[in-house]
Amino acid sequence: MIKYIFKRLLYIVAALFVIVTLTFFLMRIAPGSPFASEKSLPPEIEAALQEEYGLNNPWYIQYKDYLVSTAQFDFGESMKYKGRSTNDMIAESFPISLTLGVEAMILAVGLGVLVGVITSLYHNRFPDYLGTTIAVLGISVPSFILAGLLQYFVGLKMQLLPISGWNGFIYSIMPAFAIAVTHMGFIAKLVRSSMLEQNSSEYVKMARAKGLGKWTTVFKHTLRNALLPVVTYLGPLFAGVITGSFIVEQIFAIPGLGKYFVTSITNRDYTVIMGTTVFYSIILLLAVLIVDIIYGLIDPRINLKGGKK
Repeated sequence: MIKYIFKRLLYIVAALFVIVTLTFFLMRIAPGSPFASEKSLPPEIEAALQEEYGLNNPWYIQYKDYLVSTAQFDFGESMKYKGRSTNDMIAESFPISLTLGVEAMILAVGLGVLVGVITSLYHNRFPDYLGTTIAVLGISVPSFILAGLLQYFVGLKMQLLPISGWNGFIYSIMPAFAIAVTHMGFIAKLVRSSMLEQNSSEYVKMARAKGLGKWTTVFKHTLRNALLPVVTYLGPLFAGVITGSFIVEQIFAIPGLGKYFVTSITNRDYTVIMGTTVFYSIILLLAVLIVDIIYGLIDPRINLKGGKK
């Protein structure tokens, strides 16, 4: 196990090096300058800003400086938010995005597993048709469309929940649900297909022959094996509910990291764009590693060295 984790950490370092390199050169290749949009900015001040942020240095000097600062987890000062570092902006806003993402993840997994189990137990009957329809609709409707619909019907027409802002748990219900629905649909489809496969296996038939009830068989036998595809999906799911909240945060006026990321792209704020990209890459890579470890713990047949026992 330790050897496997160490090996994966080396892969993560190599992957981060590639991500940092690609992000740096893509930002430098893009035309324009972070200060070009400042129409009233005198040329002398723009030149001074270019010098201050090292944009006048040769590309290899900039690249070396960026690698060193990133290795120290120092993502630099924002080029648009004066006096603010990218690290401070991440520390301030990421907990909000994380809270929203965790709520969305809990909703997605909980509802997805529930719908998947019900549809598999009532295969080719009304609950199956209803659950499958809900799952397909969840996959088909983009989160930003659902967010607008929730704001209009639930927030404006029925006035059940606040439309925008961030001031307590009640403000997170609609945005978390909007993010969760798409992932819920995927999880429901995964659980349904896996449960149907398990239901036809010999050990389930034996459990039923012993007189175990339908739901007892599910919780004692089939559900654990059926959740293995869901565990595999948890890594991308975690990254998806965090990064997928960028647009939803804008719609609901939530002061999360998505707000800074979207505006930094518009403003060509190099340091914020590259810092948030690297930060979320670290989260995704670590999430995938944790999921792989959990996968091996859930299924003892999996050998983390790469093969099966």
